[in-house]
Amino acid sequence: MKMSDHTDHASESSPVDHRSAVAEETARFVAAVKDADLATEVPSCPGWTLADLVKHTGSVQRWFSVLLRARIQEPPRTREVDLRLPDREDGYPDWLAESASVAADAFAVTDPNLPMWAWGADQHARFWARRMLFETLVHRVDAEVALGLRPAIDRPVAVDGIDEFLVNLPYATFFAPHLANLRGADKTIRFRTTDGGDAWLVRLRPDGFGLDTADPTVGTADATVQGTAADLLLLVYGRLPYEAEALAHEGDEQLLAHWFANSAF
Repeated sequence: MKMSDHTDHASESSPVDHRSAVAEETARFVAAVKDADLATEVPSCPGWTLADLVKHTGSVQRWFSVLLRARIQEPPRTREVDLRLPDREDGYPDWLAESASVAADAFAVTDPNLPMWAWGADQHARFWARRMLFETLVHRVDAEVALGLRPAIDRPVAVDGIDEFLVNLPYATFFAPHLANLRGADKTIRFRTTDGGDAWLVRLRPDGFGLDTADPTVGTADATVQGTAADLLLLVYGRLPYEAEALAHEGDEQLLAHWFANSAF
């Protein structure tokens, strides 16, 4: 079977415009926190407040924008970047909105198909816009949940986000070392949406793991998890447990427990 390689085909043909979606997700994030108490704790990010969440997300956007403008061809030696962070936390929402403008300016002068170094599968500038989108979206959801709001995630974006996570996960071991535990004797886990015909098949091998990209709907998997695209996105990011009522799972329970205990980053 063909395994995922260093070309991220999904990002080339994705129906999602990652650049404009970053702006849309940031606007949703800003709207949620604009009048909120930024000292509010964020249950899905233990130890963080909304202020921490906003600072992290805006910092990621500004950092990735620096990488895009530099058109980096090798791993960056420093993460130093002028954040222009306000002195007072009540300025953070406007600062986050401005961070998305900084990103938009970087997108505007960078061809998404430009070859660039990236830590993940897709060695092009578009990797960073796609990665920025899901950093922003997941933390927007974190903020809304912390504020007692019910997050909405657009289905095409959720599908793309599941794919982006699973495609890049094998490359994330340098900052998520527990991923090295994801090995197995040819064990498979299928993720399948119930609101569309989308499926992904992850195969655990003795030397690691990766996506089978031939036909993920064919054959029997050792374990399967099903849910809407939005709920599956929250699942892979650790925001929902696989035992949640919104999801259905079957097959090797031990395999699922092992996967979710080691697949977060």
